[in-house]
Amino acid sequence: MARPAISADRLWARLMALGEDGALPDGGVNRQALSAEEILAWRRIIAWGREGGLAPSTDAAGNLFLTLEGRSPRLAPVVAGSHIDSQPTGGLFDGAWGTLAALEAVTAIAEAGLTPERPIVVAAWMNEEGSRFAPGMMGSELFAGLRTVDEVMAVRDAGGISVGEALKTVHDAFPEVKRRPLGFPMHAYVEPHIEQADLLETTGAVIGVVTGIQGKKTYEITILGREAHAGTEPMDRRQDAVKAFAAMASKMHAAMAGDDLVKFTIGRVEVQPNAPSVVPAKVAFRIDLRHPDNDLLNAFGMRIEEIASTEAGSCAVSIRRLVDAPSNGFDEGLKGQIRASAERHGFAHLDLLSAAGHDARQMAPLTRSAMIFIPCRGGVSHHPDEWAEAAHVAAGATVLLDLLLQEAGVSFNQGDA
Repeated sequence: MARPAISADRLWARLMALGEDGALPDGGVNRQALSAEEILAWRRIIAWGREGGLAPSTDAAGNLFLTLEGRSPRLAPVVAGSHIDSQPTGGLFDGAWGTLAALEAVTAIAEAGLTPERPIVVAAWMNEEGSRFAPGMMGSELFAGLRTVDEVMAVRDAGGISVGEALKTVHDAFPEVKRRPLGFPMHAYVEPHIEQADLLETTGAVIGVVTGIQGKKTYEITILGREAHAGTEPMDRRQDAVKAFAAMASKMHAAMAGDDLVKFTIGRVEVQPNAPSVVPAKVAFRIDLRHPDNDLLNAFGMRIEEIASTEAGSCAVSIRRLVDAPSNGFDEGLKGQIRASAERHGFAHLDLLSAAGHDARQMAPLTRSAMIFIPCRGGVSHHPDEWAEAAHVAAGATVLLDLLLQEAGVSFNQGDA
């Protein structure tokens, strides 16, 4: 049998069709985790998978899997995919391309009449983005045993709906989809994704060989003061939460200066009672801290906690660690296969570190793991203007197909390779 090949036209058409689920007027997508829009997307993807002979299944975390069985079904599968949830004003490619690239590659194998030695599983992880339910990457973290089901199911969105309630709605919509245990052994994991930066674009490379993912810490810091009348309360008696927040924010930004690799963001600030003539009694804010060096990441994290404690003034402060994800590397053998495939097809490639987090971070300690990047126009993502060229979409899927053929033990006529 001949070497299988992806259908670039089908992959592109499916990407555009998936963008209809949660479509925004400006061309973006609002398809948040466990939403009605994501249920529509599940229906599409499950139907596409069944057309290619892939069997759907899900688990207690709300991860979606599509499996092409192998000749030896008891062997650990090769898993490939990403996620299909989006930010509230997201784009067409973040997560979605990786999931559909995996589906296209596996469909190409099945359509060629080939049966892999071991199963191949397409994965769509639950709530990678963390936009509706925080923090993100819930599905992959539950799969990896990094969080408990009870802990995750209790998280609520802004409307008071819990993950458990939303997940029940999703599972109830698919009573025919098989439930599988949470977590299973893997032979290898590969995640395709848009770069979400512009290194590939600026260097002219088509394939990114991802060396690893930089570490990330997130915090929620709450400052508690006391409400008072803005016109009558003396300044020296005030317990002003915003004043304490301003001191903390200034000191934290100063502490991060001097290291070009550190990324420090105060991305959300909530003030109560948020009235113009009332001394603020409460400020809650979120911090996103990233660095590729774990020792320095930990040092910056300790400095953040020290500043929060020392700059509270007359207010009380509490610090809650939300995410503590160290930097990780990816498998050398899989990276070598990605480079070799890119060279075989004439795609310029570049080794690069992922500055953004991905579900592959959770898979790396469990199995041999890798990521394939393709260019992202202008480095814009999490935005309706997010864009990847059709040729690059196809190129990344082609490289992924090569990896799956090798890792899953697919035999074909090498003379047609």
